[in-house]
Parts: sequence; C-alpha cells; structure tokens
Amino acid sequence: MKKIIIILLALLQLQVYGEKPILLVGATAHIGNGEVYENSIISVNNGVFEIVGDATKIRIDPSAFDTIYRLNGKHIYPAFIIPNTTLGITEIGAVRATHDYREVGSYNPNVRTLIAYNSDSKILNTVISNGVMIAQVTPKGNVISGQSSVMYLKGNNWEDAQLRADDGIHVNWPSSFYSTGWWAEPGEIKKNDNYSKKVEEMDRFFKKAAAYYISSNIMDLKMESIKGLFNGTKTLYIHTNHANDMRDAIRFANKFKIKNKVIVGAEDALKITELLKKNNVSLILKRTHRLPATQDKPIDDPFLQAKKLNDEDILFCLSYSGDMEAMGSRNLPFTAGTTVAYGQNYEDAVKSITLNTAKILKIDGVVGSIEKNKEATFFVSDGDALDMRTNNVIIAFIKGKEISLMNHQKDLYNRYKIND
Repeated sequence: MKKIIIILLALLQLQVYGEKPILLVGATAHIGNGEVYENSIISVNNGVFEIVGDATKIRIDPSAFDTIYRLNGKHIYPAFIIPNTTLGITEIGAVRATHDYREVGSYNPNVRTLIAYNSDSKILNTVISNGVMIAQVTPKGNVISGQSSVMYLKGNNWEDAQLRADDGIHVNWPSSFYSTGWWAEPGEIKKNDNYSKKVEEMDRFFKKAAAYYISSNIMDLKMESIKGLFNGTKTLYIHTNHANDMRDAIRFANKFKIKNKVIVGAEDALKITELLKKNNVSLILKRTHRLPATQDKPIDDPFLQAKKLNDEDILFCLSYSGDMEAMGSRNLPFTAGTTVAYGQNYEDAVKSITLNTAKILKIDGVVGSIEKNKEATFFVSDGDALDMRTNNVIIAFIKGKEISLMNHQKDLYNRYKIND
C-alpha cells in the first residue's frame, strides 16, 4: 500500500511539473525589471525559472527538456498584476446580490476578502486572456474597509488561489474638500466642515488599537486585525487624492509608527514628491484612462502622470479601480500602453504592472519578474501585450503549470459563430 501511495504521488508530481523541464526559445522576453532579451532562452523546472538569458550566449542540451516552445516573433511577459480591485468578489454590476466587497459598519479591519473570493467567477478567465493573472482583491467603502489579499486568478478555491493572505488594511481618508453637482454638470468645490471631526474619530480608533497592541488581556477581533500595522507584517493602504489630505494621512501614519504605507489614488502626488520620498511612501495610481479631476488641468494630465513620477524616482504602479472595474480589469495592460504613448519608457511601463506592483504588495520575492528561482507565472503573446491591436495571449503558466485560456466570451463565440 505504501509503495502504491509513493507511485501515485510521483505521478501527481509529473502531472503538475512535467517529467523534464520545459524550454522557451526565440521570443522577445520582457523581464519585468527593465531588462529585455530580444532572442531569449527561458527554462522552467519544478515551477520556477531555472535559465533566463540571451539564446545567443547560452548553450543547452535539447534532450534535457520535455517540451520545447520555439517562439520566434512572440513576446514573453511576467504575469500582469492588478492592485485595488474587486475581481473575484463581484460578478454582475447590476445585480447587488453578486457584490461581496462591502460590509456594514464604519470600522471593519477584521473583514477579509480572502474567504469571500470566488475562484469560479466567469470574469477571471476573461481577464487572464489579456495577461492579467494576479490580483489584489480589495474591500470597498466605509472608513476602514477591511483587509485585502493577493490572489491568483486561477485556482480550485480561495485557499488554492491565495498568493499572500491579508496583505494590508484599507483606510478611506476623509476628503477636506468635495465637489457638488455630478459628472455631466459639475458644481463648485466646497470645504468639508466635518473633516477634522472625522480625522479625530479615526485617531481615537488607532490610539485604542495601539494600546491594545502594547498590552491587552481581552481578545478583540478588530484590534487584533490592526496589530500587523504596528509590527510591520501588514501595509496600511490609504485611499486619498488631494495633496493636503495626503500630507495629513502621512503624518497620521508616522504618528502611529506605521512602517509600511501606500497611498491609493494619489491624484495630486506630483505636488508632494519630496514628502513621498522622505517617508518612503509608494503609490497605487488611479485609472489612467480617465478625465482630470478638475477643469483647470490639461486633458492629458492622467496620461502623463506615470512618466513624471518615474522621472521623480517614486515607486508606483497602475490600477483600474473605478466604474466597472472588475470586468474592465482586462484593460490594465492598455493603460500602461497609453503611458508609453505619452513618454513613458516601454520597459518602465511593463514594470508599472509587474515588478513595481509586486514590490508594493510585498510579493516581489516570488513573482513580478522573469528571474532565476522566481515562480514561473508568466505568459506568451503573439505581439505587443500593451497594445490592444496586437495583444493575443497564446500560452500562460501559473507556478510552472500551463493553464487553459478558454473563457466565457470565447465559449459563446464558438457556440454561436456562423460556419461558412
């Protein structure tokens, strides 16, 4: 019986990783760290990258590989990573029952998207088809929304799909000003008279959490969830956009000695670049494909932000948060492409949706770039993956295992297409 079990385990190992490593030759490899190999050679063994380099400089024995992909004219990229998204916790925008990203109450640090994640969502495979394979699944609303988790967009269940559980806590910082009217008829901008009151309320909550962290004999789930901010195991994600609000939020985080802090949104980030660098604050930017927040800004302001921040040497990544963000997440690579059209270096644009995002989410030791001993989560495209005209993912791997690229849209197309 023991021998049978050993044989079955061995067969299972072969099924997952293959008897021999796989080899990919000839493609243009965008490593994710700024490097690019025009004629690359990449091998995958036991779920990780083993060889990464220039095919003209590395000699290999083809018989040592189980499968060889000859990919001349193709492009290889590390998996694109989308932060601050409701992928997996929302399905149909018009059906409230499919929304599982917001909990009742104002302060919910104990709420976890991890266990709400739906690995059977039909949206996930459509997003994978454009190279977006990892997501930071994030709660929304309230003062403290809860805890996000970093997930693979392919998995049998939420346990199988998790990459980093409970990576951080999301706080919606109050706005000191607000706009009246609506998008079609914007009104005047007014001061928020309740701003100081809301900040003081948040201050009291964090003081209580800090006291609990130092010493407490009574279990409190909310306070227990905050502990990771004080000991450095979790990141504080502060959702805010105005320069003055960002300054207040950074001072607030420093007051409680929170080491890991990220500003989400950061529309006015270019106004406080020195403060961001001094306090080692990273940014998750708002959707690139949007209108400027105010009428006095140039129409191309959102498209130029990435290039300007990169010139200032500030760590940032792109997101697709906003209206229809779950289904629209498949367009993340094209927002990076837009930044290229407005002056951003191409490989830096790739970094803004791969390695930069991985660094901000603290997963860069595992994914984010195609480097030796990192996990082999990547894809191959027929053409430029940042251009919607040429993005065509033909092969994709998660942890060294090839995954299916079939999705609901392709299934419907095949079912109802008219055969000549």
